[in-house]
Amino acid sequence: MSMFNSLLLQDMYNLVGVECYLFHDYAMALLLLILVGFLLIMWGMVETGNYYVNKYSFSNMLEFVWTVIPAFFLFSLGVPSLCLMYYMEGANSSDLTLKVIGHQWYWSYEINDFGGEVSLDSYMTPTKSLPIGGYRTLEVDNSLVLPMLSNIRVLVTSSDVLHSWALPSMGMKVDACPGRLNLMSLMSMRPGVIFGQCSEICGVNHSFMPIKVEFVDWVTFLKSNL
Repeated sequence: MSMFNSLLLQDMYNLVGVECYLFHDYAMALLLLILVGFLLIMWGMVETGNYYVNKYSFSNMLEFVWTVIPAFFLFSLGVPSLCLMYYMEGANSSDLTLKVIGHQWYWSYEINDFGGEVSLDSYMTPTKSLPIGGYRTLEVDNSLVLPMLSNIRVLVTSSDVLHSWALPSMGMKVDACPGRLNLMSLMSMRPGVIFGQCSEICGVNHSFMPIKVEFVDWVTFLKSNL
């Protein structure tokens, strides 16, 4: 998870998060290249004192170059981002369906794929009740247990106001809107515990709606839910 001295994004647990991480790094490198090129041009103009290029009055090649290069940069940013958005929003076949309901100020989870309903409410653990090594404002009394290496369809809604179910380590954020179901696919490539928080300004206790998800193997998952 992200700590106070972290400079980069969190370690990702799924393919979508890894692709988001790589796209972020590429976009930052491209912006740095443009910034360095611009600063070099400005530095050259200041050093030489020439603020007007009188060598060219007209050049077809120059017009072509300064049109094609920015277009190529935009194309290299637009195509991967559109593919990534399509992959994130795509409705793929799922092994499990999870329903997430936002309340003031806690989350409810429901799983109905085993003949009976498995539901739990997840409240933030008070600071005075934190276990040793627990994270303040991130630990919950009932964590969500999900199977790894499985495609999970997540349906997100709200019972009162706007919330947002966000997991930075998965590269995902889904708005929870009253009277509406939003869909997102979730899959973890490895076991572990990840944290998130409501990322919508939903009220006075907005910052006290943490999310804790534990990814385990299917045997452990079935034992904890049946």
